Amino acid sequence: MNEDGSLSVSNVIKEIKDLKDKFKTDDYEQPPSPYAFLEKATVLQEARVFHDPKVVREDPRQCCIVITKIIHLISNGQPLTSVEVTDVFFGVTKLFMSDDASLRRMVYLFIKEVAEACNPDDVIIVTSSLTKDMTSDADLYRANAIRVLTRIVDAAMLGAIERYVKQAIVDQHPLVASAALVSATHLFHKSPECANIVRRWVSETTKATESPFEMVQFHAMLLLYQIKMHDKLGVSKLVAQNSQRSSTKSPLSTVLLARYTSKLLQDEIASGNASSQIYRAGYQFLEASLRHKSELVVFEASRAICSLSGIDPSELTPAISSLQLLLASPKPAVRFGSIKILSAVSYVHPRIVSKCNEDLEALISDPNRSIATLAITTLLKTGSENAVDRLMKQISTFMAEISDEYKITVVNSIQQLCLQYPAKHRVLIGFLSNFLREEGGFEFKKSITDSIVFLMKAAPETTESSLFHLCEFIEDCEFTMLSTRILHLIGDVGPTTTAPGRYVRFIYNRVILENPAVRAAAVSALAKFAAKVPSLRSSIMTLLKKSLSDEDDETRDRAAVVLTIIENAAKENPYIPPEEDDEEPPEDVPVAGDSAAY
Repeated sequence: MNEDGSLSVSNVIKEIKDLKDKFKTDDYEQPPSPYAFLEKATVLQEARVFHDPKVVREDPRQCCIVITKIIHLISNGQPLTSVEVTDVFFGVTKLFMSDDASLRRMVYLFIKEVAEACNPDDVIIVTSSLTKDMTSDADLYRANAIRVLTRIVDAAMLGAIERYVKQAIVDQHPLVASAALVSATHLFHKSPECANIVRRWVSETTKATESPFEMVQFHAMLLLYQIKMHDKLGVSKLVAQNSQRSSTKSPLSTVLLARYTSKLLQDEIASGNASSQIYRAGYQFLEASLRHKSELVVFEASRAICSLSGIDPSELTPAISSLQLLLASPKPAVRFGSIKILSAVSYVHPRIVSKCNEDLEALISDPNRSIATLAITTLLKTGSENAVDRLMKQISTFMAEISDEYKITVVNSIQQLCLQYPAKHRVLIGFLSNFLREEGGFEFKKSITDSIVFLMKAAPETTESSLFHLCEFIEDCEFTMLSTRILHLIGDVGPTTTAPGRYVRFIYNRVILENPAVRAAAVSALAKFAAKVPSLRSSIMTLLKKSLSDEDDETRDRAAVVLTIIENAAKENPYIPPEEDDEEPPEDVPVAGDSAAY
């Protein structure tokens, strides 16, 4: 406020800011949808405006809003009764008198939505109006009228409009041609009678495949294959004719051809005709498609070649080279698709994929974790034995950045790598055991323990080191199921190792520190050691006596039973330690007839 009592500009701005802060809210409330609180009765009342010719001609926007409200009600779970649908449907038919393009499109959409709920006899009423639109000069009306008509007609009515649909398929306007082809595709699956009529449109559909418009070519190719899919000779001619034709400009159409060619070649391989003319021509087309300017076509052709069973490795080389180039694409979807195919091929032909290892190593640091995980798992299958140590260093930093789902995939790949290079089992099992001590969920830890147990059986020389890693894991394991499972495993395998006594300490720690289920499992594991290693019986009996006062019934009962059996066995066959200077001490195993042995 100035001295004369007037407001200056700065004061006004300050006042506005103060008001803004006063009414400011922390949570931004989105304005409600205008269709959020619709009532069906109110909307049906508003729909009576369809019967007013003046409103229909002069205010088509109001009619559009009412139709939108009706469609919103239906799509949000408030269906109209048959009487209500019929009443509204008759009102909508009167909207054809308007020439407004937006209103006409809303009418088409409404008829498609409610056609199935209406009485078939009522739907026939609009067929004359739709047929009239289908032969009009407005391409927008023609395309939409075809779409709606094919949704509401049956086989008998389809015969009456067949001529118009066939003309639309070869129409010069791409909107009309695509609408006719897509509608024909829906009709083909509608009923066997309709499918028989659509099969008569082969010549028009074939002509549409030569259209200069890419989307028309794509829809025509899709319909033509559906018509001929059960005719092997027809499919082979379709592939042969279109693969040699230079007028197929649509990448989507070429992708379809690659898929149909792949299916044809797989059938030839299954029939034992891998050297037939059809196979050679199909493979040549796929190989030529690898040089297409569209990444979509190159990817599909590469996928088709790599999916052929029993293919010669030399025939895979062009596809692998194309996929290697796609690994450098700036598009994450292309990189992911390419590396996924390479990962699948590496199971069967790791040596061929190994030439992509440099590109795969670059993808380990990809911001997309799915791509990085596939890169790691593929490298684990294709890498050499000398590269294992370097890969493990890269993976150790990578594992901390991914979720458990991806970690499990990596663990499974490391398991296979250990079988491939047995000399590296210590490095790989040590790597897995390190992650047992890291943060992770149950499934991740279970996958590691499963892999270690599997490798113990596949490579017996890893048994003692693997058991020691598992013993360290249960020292700080938060999952009861894994702890009990590992304790039972130690009880089964530990007594057969060279120094079974060193595992007793790990087991007894579980008796005094864990929950009842783990304590009971630890008592059972100690019992197995006492049964198989007589030299440990006295010390194990001392440890088990402390469990006789355990608060858990199961643990206490197991300890009591085990002690009774071991004490009886010790009295019957007391253990006599070997002499210190005995060069060949007897084996530390139960004698024949030992009551505790099993």
